[in-house]
Amino acid sequence: MSFTHPIGDMIARIRNAQNAGKEQVGMPASSLRQNVLGVLKDEGFIEGFKLKKITDAKSELIVDLKYVQGVGAIQEIRIVSKPGRRVYSKSTKLPKVLNGLGVVIVSTPKGIMADYKARKENLGGEVLCQVI
Repeated sequence: MSFTHPIGDMIARIRNAQNAGKEQVGMPASSLRQNVLGVLKDEGFIEGFKLKKITDAKSELIVDLKYVQGVGAIQEIRIVSKPGRRVYSKSTKLPKVLNGLGVVIVSTPKGIMADYKARKENLGGEVLCQVI
């Protein structure tokens, strides 16, 4: 099974699982997804994730969702850059979500990182998604 937009698929799975009150959600593994999940974990939006090997060629990511007093830690998550319309931004023009309360995940030449880290290192890149 191939996906045209792996980050969009991952975000939809996380959003749906959290709305359903699930503790974990599974998805096909890729290094791009692992890097985005790493940023979400560092920023405190998910508890963690682990790589589960299915066969020699297939792996699955298991994401542990985070809840605070019964409410999901991720209030809103949405895609910014889509396959039909990629969104790129300079480090000085990176968008802020709720004046810095949310996080924008950016794919830079030095890897995938949060917007404030990209600004600090003066790096621009593709704006992948916004998380509140």
